[in-house]
Amino acid sequence: MISKLNLENILFLDIETVPETEYFSELDHTKQELWEHKSKYQRREDFTAEAFYDRAGIWAEFGKIICISVGYVKMEADVRTFRVSSFSGNEIKILKDFKNLIITHFSQTKHLLCAHNGKEFDFPYIARRMIIHNIELPHKLNLFGKKPWEVPHLDTLELWKFGDYKTYTSLKLLTNVLGIPSPKDDIDGSEVYRVYYKEKELDRIIAYCEKDTIAVAQIFLRLRGDTLLHDNEIMSV
Repeated sequence: MISKLNLENILFLDIETVPETEYFSELDHTKQELWEHKSKYQRREDFTAEAFYDRAGIWAEFGKIICISVGYVKMEADVRTFRVSSFSGNEIKILKDFKNLIITHFSQTKHLLCAHNGKEFDFPYIARRMIIHNIELPHKLNLFGKKPWEVPHLDTLELWKFGDYKTYTSLKLLTNVLGIPSPKDDIDGSEVYRVYYKEKELDRIIAYCEKDTIAVAQIFLRLRGDTLLHDNEIMSV
């Protein structure tokens, strides 16, 4: 029962990703061929691999992480705060800093990671990018040999499914139906490529990522039947 979990033991998170290079032409010939093959079944016939390249950030083999935002609940004398911060910029530094956070503060058995669609996207994406960069996986992301009930991950999408595997519910839709303020008040995921490469406004992406992290925590609180976070409880650190 999620109502029995200690909120202070949960690290909520969200990631933002983009294609590894701005232009398809910047990939070497082999990588271009691999992308053409990988994307063949996702794009319409009238889309070339190059025209579809702005979607490449979805796949860890062709993308990179530009921001990881994290948030956690802190209780002090019955005063609740939600502290949110971000790692951004160089991907290797992002991954190492995130790993250090987990090892330093969220490495015990009782600690859990939580994201929306995290089991299908955020957690494996982070793990794959760490391996690509020869960064040893922290225990919380190393799932080799673990049984399903030993995996230290929570997924608000999975919790919302209640065993139904036929549907996908976006973060924006779920916040809407649960009466939670929408985090999508500036950009959405489809615009991250443009904002990062064309407009070079990383700060907007960080703000967007942090709002999504807060939304994940709000959904989790709502599913538990807890009071939602108020603006004065949210701190940027």
